[in-house]
Amino acid sequence: MIEAKYPIEWTIFTAAYFRTAIPKAIARAQENLDAIVAIPVRKSTFTNIIEALELATEPLDYIWACASHLDALVNGDELRAVYNECLSMVTQFYGNIVLDEDLWERAHAVYLQRNDGLSPAQKRLLEETHLDFLENGANLKADKKTRLREIKKELAQKTQKYSENVLDALDAWEKIILEGDKAILDGLPPTILGILRTNAEQKGHANAYRLTLHEAIYGPAMRYLKSDTLRRELWSAYNDLGRREPHENSTLIGEILALRREKAQLLGRKNFPDFTLSRRMAKSGTEALNFTEDLHHRVLPYFHKEIACMEAFNREFGNNLSARLEPWELAYLSEKLCRKLHNFDQEELRPYFPLDAVLLGLFKILGRLYGITFRPLPTTMDRQGKSQEISVWHRDVRYYEVLEKDGELLGAFYLDLFPREGKRSGAWMDGALRNGHRRKNGEWITPVGFVAANLTPPTETQPSLLTHYEVETLFHEFGHLMHHLMGKVDYGSLNGTNVAWDFVELPSQILENWVWEREALDIFARHYESQEPLPGELFQKMLAARNHLIAIATMRQLSLQKMDLDLHISYVDGDLDAFIDEAISAYVIPYATRPLPIVRHFHHLFSSPTGYAAGYYSYKWAEVLDADAFTRFEKDGIFNEIVAEDFRKKILELGNAEPPDVLYRNFMGRDPNSDALLRRYGMDGQSGKSC
Repeated sequence: MIEAKYPIEWTIFTAAYFRTAIPKAIARAQENLDAIVAIPVRKSTFTNIIEALELATEPLDYIWACASHLDALVNGDELRAVYNECLSMVTQFYGNIVLDEDLWERAHAVYLQRNDGLSPAQKRLLEETHLDFLENGANLKADKKTRLREIKKELAQKTQKYSENVLDALDAWEKIILEGDKAILDGLPPTILGILRTNAEQKGHANAYRLTLHEAIYGPAMRYLKSDTLRRELWSAYNDLGRREPHENSTLIGEILALRREKAQLLGRKNFPDFTLSRRMAKSGTEALNFTEDLHHRVLPYFHKEIACMEAFNREFGNNLSARLEPWELAYLSEKLCRKLHNFDQEELRPYFPLDAVLLGLFKILGRLYGITFRPLPTTMDRQGKSQEISVWHRDVRYYEVLEKDGELLGAFYLDLFPREGKRSGAWMDGALRNGHRRKNGEWITPVGFVAANLTPPTETQPSLLTHYEVETLFHEFGHLMHHLMGKVDYGSLNGTNVAWDFVELPSQILENWVWEREALDIFARHYESQEPLPGELFQKMLAARNHLIAIATMRQLSLQKMDLDLHISYVDGDLDAFIDEAISAYVIPYATRPLPIVRHFHHLFSSPTGYAAGYYSYKWAEVLDADAFTRFEKDGIFNEIVAEDFRKKILELGNAEPPDVLYRNFMGRDPNSDALLRRYGMDGQSGKSC
């Protein structure tokens, strides 16, 4: 079996390789665990039990991270079959660790010792390891342990199937528009038309345009297509994802919710939110719900005002003479209203955000903040034994090393930024390939991560030109990446993004602020042809439109977190859509046509055993933290080295070395509040905000 090697040799990772390598990795990890169990309880120490547990599963952690990575990025029939074949055994193996009575007895024995000589990081690891055992049923009776193992296995299988259904449904839908019917695409920007043309050609359709439901196409189509009929068709197809065979997810949702509830109750909690939030900042489902409802109450007057404004504009626009909007009209009319109020069209920004320039600008901004540099290395999909290039899984993938001021290697990462079939939708950063950690001999092992997204791809005639939202998304994911790469805790399980879920979005969301600052934009926002900087007038219009319909956008996020929490607290069985409609009735626009809940294609909640389940509130929670924490940069300068160093040392480098509320207080000198976020939104009662 090939050992973990970095940079990773992706060319060896075939379905056949995983079929044999994963069982071997499980066996190796089990040997390590058996060696721990062989230690008498009376001789249990932090080093031979807790630290040994930290390293015991490394062989499997590595190979399973690579398999999961490829499953999300180049999913195909053969790989999917092997991945699902191995999923049960991997889930069962990991689940058995925290249910093993011998391991628990030794870990608990160490926990009961005085442990006065341990460092703060060692004490934190001991505490977290002990809680991991307790919260995964280590002290349950045998029959309950057996059932818990079954639940974990079933959850892994059902959430994987849910994810596959969404991916397959997304890839299955297309609409081909022939050149002679191009008039129906009126309103689409040239950039999007070029992408549709390229998509059609890649599928063998000459002189045609291919629409799909991938966000890089669906979003602009809903904003710019003049054809109400075509927008409605697209909206209906998107609304229908996960609702029809063979990709139907309704039954799976009910089963997943029931399994999560049963798991929580087996472990002594009333419901899944109370179980999963007990070690997060919110502490309980009730607190997360209170947070959601408080923001709802504060945003509601602005929400009603914006709805009234949109309905009035709709009547004025003449698109719909009724009092109510149609859901496929909202994005389109929002763009029209934005042009009317602010003389601003988001597409005006695209030429100033070519992807390569944005990346270089992002690297320069992070360099000014943290003194780091980025070094690209050549890549290949065909190693042929002697190549010095870095192995990758797709020709679009890039690879970078990140260096400190003194030239020391901080870490490395892969970039995979364009949509394609077989690739999961959305954008994400994953640090599972390797967390930074220190070996017993004192050697520091540098972290490796990757950033994936589905940004606007290039065409034959122009480079990838991003929307401002896509630029913001890229900065967001690099915020996660900095958290991952800059971790300095000795133990990988405490490092980087391995923090409380409602704290993990702080480093990502705070970095988004720089894409709204002139000083930062001047570094990279240049017209891709003329190299002219972003015009001052256009920048001012962009700022003026920043909070355009912000209450509607905010309320949508609040509706999703309310749906998430209510499903996991209160839903048992019955009409799923009716339950959700009632739960979020005060959070949604009263459309003429009722949209169906997105629950059947909502990756965040149901594509993994936990993920963002009962935790979708974390985005708004962290947005409160980010708006509040950014006030230090606003006060002292967005490139103030002292503040940046403080953020790095007190937040990014410390991972889960201390509880997140302690880390936040250390940086800000106080607890957070939501005032800064409401000021950012223009909802502080002093801005006179209108739609």
